[in-house]
Amino acid sequence: MSVAPSYSENLDFAKSIRFKTQAFIGGRYVDAVSRKTFDTVSPIDGKVIASVAETDSADVDIAVAAARRAFDSGTWRNMAPARRKAIVLKFAELIEKNARELALIDVLNMGKPIKDALAIDLPGTVTAFRWYAEAIDKVYDEICPSDPGRIVLVMREPVGVVACVVPWNFPLMMMAWKVAPALVTGNSIVLKPAEQSPLSALRIAELAAEAGIPEGVFNVLPGFGPTAGQALGRHPDVDCLAFTGSTEVGKLFLKYSGESNMKSVNLECGGKSPHIILADAPDIKTAATTAAWSVFMNQGQACNAGTRLLVEESVRDEVVETIASVGRSATVGNPLDPNTQMGAVVDKTQLDRILGYVEEGKSAGAKLVLGGERRHEESGGYFMAPTLFDGVDNTMRIAQEEIFGPVISTIAFKDSDEALKIANDTIYGLYAAVWTRDINKAFKFVRGVRAGAVNVNTYSGGDITTPFGGFKQSGHGRDKSLHAMEKYTALKASCIVIS
Repeated sequence: MSVAPSYSENLDFAKSIRFKTQAFIGGRYVDAVSRKTFDTVSPIDGKVIASVAETDSADVDIAVAAARRAFDSGTWRNMAPARRKAIVLKFAELIEKNARELALIDVLNMGKPIKDALAIDLPGTVTAFRWYAEAIDKVYDEICPSDPGRIVLVMREPVGVVACVVPWNFPLMMMAWKVAPALVTGNSIVLKPAEQSPLSALRIAELAAEAGIPEGVFNVLPGFGPTAGQALGRHPDVDCLAFTGSTEVGKLFLKYSGESNMKSVNLECGGKSPHIILADAPDIKTAATTAAWSVFMNQGQACNAGTRLLVEESVRDEVVETIASVGRSATVGNPLDPNTQMGAVVDKTQLDRILGYVEEGKSAGAKLVLGGERRHEESGGYFMAPTLFDGVDNTMRIAQEEIFGPVISTIAFKDSDEALKIANDTIYGLYAAVWTRDINKAFKFVRGVRAGAVNVNTYSGGDITTPFGGFKQSGHGRDKSLHAMEKYTALKASCIVIS
C-alpha cells in the first residue's frame, strides 16, 4: 500500500470504479425512502462523480430499527469473542486487499494525494480493525475485593446501538477509529459519513458483509447533517453517538441528546493547536520543517494541525524562512499524481472559507509571507497554496478560529512562560508539541499545556495504542487505544451472596 502507481495507472483504475451509491441497511443496499439523491463532486475538477442516496429521518428510523433487532437477537454481541475476532480480522484483510480501490475513491471524493491515501489512510484503517480485533479477548472483567460472604462481579457490556458520525478529511481512518472498537465490543453500528465523502464508507459496507458481519450490525446512511445527522442525534433508540467534526456541530449533538434520551455523546472536535519551537530545539531546521508539514499535509484539513506556530524571538527569522522554503517547494497538484504533495481542498465552500481567513489576516495586520491564493483554478478544482503569516497576535481571528486549511500563523514569544500562556489562550485543547533540549522545559509544557496530547521534539503522536482526544471545546472521550473501548461499553455490577 505504500507504493503509489503512476498518474496514468491511477487515472485508468479510477475510471473503472463503479461506485456504490445506495444506503446500506440490514445487510443490503437500498434507495432512500424519499428516493432523493445528492451529487458528490470531485474537488479535483469540480465535476459530479456520483449521485448518492440522500437519507433522512425516515431512513434513520429503519436503520436504527435494523441495528436494534440485530443487537437484541444477540447474533453479534453474544458471539464468542474468538469468532468475532476472526470476522473482524477478515474484514481488515478485505480492506487491505481492496486498498487501492478504496484509496482512489477517497482521492476522487475529497482530494487527498494518492501517496498519502496509500501510505497513511489505508494502513491506518487496516491497523485499527486488526488491533481492536486482537483486543477482543484481552480485556477482562473484574471481581471486587468485597465481603468474603459474597462475590461482586463488574462486567463490561456493549451499550447497544452506536451512531458514528465521521468527517471528510480522513474518511476511512476516522471511521475505523470509531467503528472498530464499537464493533468488537458487540454493538450494532449506524455510520453516517460526511456528505462530502460518502463513497468509501458505502464500499466498506459491502466488505463488512463479505467478512461475515451479520445483517443489521453495520449500516451506512449517506446524507446531510441537518437531516440524517440530527435524526441520529435525536433518535430515542440510539444508545451512544460518537462524532468527529466541528465544535459547533458537537454542541448540537449534546443538545440533541438532552432533548431526547440522554444518549452518551463522545466528541472529538476542533483544534487550534500550538506548535512551540524554543531557541534550544535540537535542530531548528528539522523543527521548522516538521511544523510546516504538520499544517500543509492533507491541505491543512486536520483537527490537530499545528496552525499556531509559537516561536522564540531569537530563532524566529530562521524558522519563518525554513517554512517559507518548504512551502515554495511543495508540489500542489492533481492528487492522482504520486508526486503531488498537496492535493485539493474538499469543496468550494471550504476553499472560500480559507481564502476568507487569508483576507481577514491581512486586514488584521498580519504579514503574509507565503501563499494566500487559489491554485490551478483553470482545472475547475479547489486547490489552495501553502500559506504562512508572520507577526500574528494571538488575539487575531486567524490565531483563534479553526481555519481547516494550509494556513500557519506565526506568533513570537520572549520566554517559556509567555509561550505557555499563549499556548493555553484558546478555547481548544486537542494537541500540542514543543521542541527543546531541556528536559525541565519539556516537562513544563507537557504538564502545563491543556491539551489531550503534548509531544516533545516531534509532532506525530504515536500509533493506534495511543489515545487521541481533547480538553475544553475540543471535546471529550478518546479514540484509539484500549480507552476507546470504554466509550462503547457499560459497566454492570452483580453481587452474589454465597450461602
